[in-house]
Amino acid sequence: MFERAARRHGANVLILDHDLDVAPEFGRRATVAEVADLVADLSSRLHAAGVRSGGRVVVHKSDGFDITLLACAAARMGAVPVLLSPSLDGATVTELVRRTERPTLVTDRAKLADLPDSVFGLAERVLLTSGSHRDAVPLDKFAGCERVPSVTLPPHRPALVTHTSGTTGTPKLAVHTGFSLQSRYRPQASVLAPLVRGRETIAVHVSFVHSRLVTALALALYRGFPLVVLRDPDPGRVGDLFARLRPGILEAHPNSFMEWEELADDPRGPLANVKLFSSTFDAIHPRTVHRLLRATRRRSPVFGQLYGQSEVGPAVVRGFTRRRTLDDDGRCVGMPFPGMTDVRVVSRNGLPPSERNPGHIEVRSDGRIVTYLGEQDRYEAQVSADGWWRMGDVGYRTRWGCVHLLDREVDLIDGFGSTLAAEDALFGRLAGLAEVIIVPGPDGRAVPVVCTKDDRPLDPVAWRRAVSTLPPMADPVQWRLSELPQTATIKIKRLELARLLAAGAGTDVTESDRSQKEATP
Repeated sequence: MFERAARRHGANVLILDHDLDVAPEFGRRATVAEVADLVADLSSRLHAAGVRSGGRVVVHKSDGFDITLLACAAARMGAVPVLLSPSLDGATVTELVRRTERPTLVTDRAKLADLPDSVFGLAERVLLTSGSHRDAVPLDKFAGCERVPSVTLPPHRPALVTHTSGTTGTPKLAVHTGFSLQSRYRPQASVLAPLVRGRETIAVHVSFVHSRLVTALALALYRGFPLVVLRDPDPGRVGDLFARLRPGILEAHPNSFMEWEELADDPRGPLANVKLFSSTFDAIHPRTVHRLLRATRRRSPVFGQLYGQSEVGPAVVRGFTRRRTLDDDGRCVGMPFPGMTDVRVVSRNGLPPSERNPGHIEVRSDGRIVTYLGEQDRYEAQVSADGWWRMGDVGYRTRWGCVHLLDREVDLIDGFGSTLAAEDALFGRLAGLAEVIIVPGPDGRAVPVVCTKDDRPLDPVAWRRAVSTLPPMADPVQWRLSELPQTATIKIKRLELARLLAAGAGTDVTESDRSQKEATP
C-alpha cells in the first residue's frame, strides 16, 4: 500500500501525534516515500528473524501506528499479519495466539509482562519492538539487514487477520483476503469521490488493529491527501493539533466524535475547515452530528455514516447535512451501496419485520471475511448457503428501503422497545451527558447507566423531564466514563456492563460525591 502510494505521491506527508516504538528516531512527520522505506526495512527484519511467506505474524504491542506498519511489513513479504488489541487481557491474547497455530509473536516488554510464560510455547518465536527479555529477540538486532523484495499474493489468499470486538465474549479471529479488502475499499471510494473533489488533509483516529484503518489509509494515500494519524483522542490535544493543521476530512469512531463535541465551542475553530466527517462501526447520536456540522465553516459539509461490521465491512451508508435536526431518527442508518452490497431483514417470529416487531438484519457483500480462524463451524452458522451474513442486529426497512437499526439482538429488553432510540432521545434532551447506556438489570428491568461531562452530578429534575415520554426505566446509575468496559473501537461492552452492574461494581458518582461531602468538616 505505501509502496504503491509512494510511486504516485512520494512527497505526500504523513503526520503522527506520537513516536514510533519500532523507530523512535523516525519522528512525527515524514513523506510517504519515507514511510514506505521504513515498512520495507521492517519487512526485511522480519525475514531476517525467520518469518517466511505464508507464515502468521501476531502483532500485540503497546498502542501506536507502528502496529499498522508492522502489519504492512509482514504482508509485504507474503506473511499474514494477525492484529491483537493492546487492550486485550493476557488470558485472551494467549488463547488467540493458540488459535493462530504457532505464529511469530511481535510484542514489547510492557505487553509481554502481562502474558503468561505459556505464550512462549505457543509461538514459533517472540520478537520485541522495545525492551528486552531473555526468551525474546529484539527486532532492532536485525537493523541494516539485506532488503527483501515485496511479494504479491493471489487475491483470494488470506491477507490479514483481525479480531471482532468481543462485546459478547472472547473475540473471534476474522480472516480477510486481498479481494475482500479491495471490495470494502470500492464502496467507500465511490462515496468519497463526488463529495471531495479537491485535495484535503485527512485526520484519522481509528483502532490500529481494525481492518477499517486499512481502507481509510488507502483512501488518503492513493489520492495523495496529506494524512494525520491520531493515537490520543483527548479533546485538548486534538483541538491543538486541528487548530494548526486544519483537516478537511475526519474519520473516527462514534465515541471519539462524541468526545470532540466540545471542540465546536473552541474559539480557534479546530473543526472550521472540515468538509466531511466520516464514522463507521455504530450508528451515531443525532446530537453529535448536529453539533459537529454546525462547527464547520465549509459550504455544504456532510457527515457520512457507515453501518457495517468487522466481518463484512461497510454495508449501508447515510449522509447528513446541516438540515438534520435533533428530532431526526438516529436509528435510520441508510441504504446499501448499489451494485456492491445488499441488505435484507428476516422475520424472527413469522410476522413481517417492522418498528414494533424488528427482524434479523442480514448483509450480502464481497467484503465478507472467509472464515473465523480456528472456528469454521461458528462462521458457517452465521452465513447462509446463498451468502447472507447475519449481523446480530435487529431492525426493519421502510417502504423506501432505508435500513433502521434498533438494537443488538443480545441487548433486547422485553417490552422496552429500542434502547438505542431511547439513548438518542436522552442525548438530545440532556446536553451534559457524556454517555448513557441502557442495559437490563438483575430483575430484567431497563437500567440507564449515565456518565456526565466532568462527572458533574446528574440533575434529577432534568432527568425526570427527559425520560417522561420514554418507556419506564429504573432510576439512573451514574458512573465515571473511564469505568465503562470498552472494546478496541471504543464501543461499550453492554453485556459486561450489565454483569458488572449486577455484581455491584463501578462507582456511583452521585453516592461517592455525597459521601465525600458528608465526611468533610
